[in-house]
Amino acid sequence: MGRFFLLAGVAYCLLLIGLAGLNGGLVALSLPLIVYLGAALLYAPDPPRLQATRSLSADRVMPGVPVEVKLTLFNEGARLEEVLIEDSVPRGLKLRDGQTSRVVLLPPGKTLEIAYTVLGARGRYQFQKVQVTAADHLGLFRRQAQLSAPASFVVLPEAPRMRQVAIRPLRTRASTGLIPARIAGPGVNFYGVREYQYGDSLRWVNWHATARHPRRIFTNEFEQERIADVGLILDARQRHDLWVGEDSLFEHAVRATASLADTFLRDNNRVALLTYGAGLTWVVPGYGRLQRERIFQALARAQTGESDIFETLDYLPTRLFPPRSQIVLVSPLCQEDLGTLIRLRAHGYEVLIISPDPIAFESKGLRVDAKHAEHVAIATRFARLERAILLRRLRQAGIQVVDWPVERPLDQAVLTTLGRLPRQARPVR
Repeated sequence: MGRFFLLAGVAYCLLLIGLAGLNGGLVALSLPLIVYLGAALLYAPDPPRLQATRSLSADRVMPGVPVEVKLTLFNEGARLEEVLIEDSVPRGLKLRDGQTSRVVLLPPGKTLEIAYTVLGARGRYQFQKVQVTAADHLGLFRRQAQLSAPASFVVLPEAPRMRQVAIRPLRTRASTGLIPARIAGPGVNFYGVREYQYGDSLRWVNWHATARHPRRIFTNEFEQERIADVGLILDARQRHDLWVGEDSLFEHAVRATASLADTFLRDNNRVALLTYGAGLTWVVPGYGRLQRERIFQALARAQTGESDIFETLDYLPTRLFPPRSQIVLVSPLCQEDLGTLIRLRAHGYEVLIISPDPIAFESKGLRVDAKHAEHVAIATRFARLERAILLRRLRQAGIQVVDWPVERPLDQAVLTTLGRLPRQARPVR
């Protein structure tokens, strides 16, 4: 539009000066500009009237899986001689194939389709607007419009498969599962010996104990295995978000939480998720595949953040978790967390901490010259000693801690630390 007024001003000046000075050359020089401007006015584009729809090949994918985006535009208005379509790709997505913009001729009643493929890391991606710019061939008039074409998809976190995690909460639920219930009943693990009662199977008679008591018969009893309530807590405080190049310690924590959720739900436990960071994100307890999807969707949107209230674990809403249930905290930990975690254990919760090692993570990314190597080594050693003291005090309080260097598979670290918990057997009565 600015070019049109500029050329119109030049043509007007030439025509005015030519007429005032009776100079036919200037008047003749203004005529091509006048014809040019008249043609531009004649073929000026109407405001674009387009209907936009967007479709995605999937609404949930795993990292590394491409998503195809199809944008369809239908011209409900007049003929558009030259129209520029520009689709905006959400931040964090990478264009793998195709183009997000095109310049085309779009007659009335015709449809245009733009297709391209994107890749993204863990997160939720929302498509919103499409920018449309209609112009004439002479490039003097432009009309713009923004079309709404909403769509979204989620990239779920990776969940490396784990074997059963050995937990022993003080309280279990009534349904049969894989968690030792600390009470006698149907099961496969030996629990104790008691006197034979009418109806007991002869298969479970303990002949060694019976031989020592000729007038009495003793039978084996087993420990019941049931399902349990498991509360997962993901520490999303900004202070723990360490980066080494493109690698983030928080991303390792998210993947660990996803693996734990998948493992506990696969064992038919009732699982809940609390993300503790800039605010609280709560996924109510549930079972099965639907609960897995809810937790993975919440983990896909999880981001670190700062909050004066949630700077420490003092405001951890423990009332959301059933009494005497199992709590699993995924956190790099800091000294200020010690008191809260000990109080949590004192209130009757079984606490398991999966702690990605921030010192080992940050150390591998350090680039130190020979001049400062000794100072960095001393500082790293002090940091490791402080962390070792913190973990030791937690274990002395009865809290299970898995010190996890993230370059090592989580399943291997958990199995090495927890192994198989000892079974408590009752004496002969």
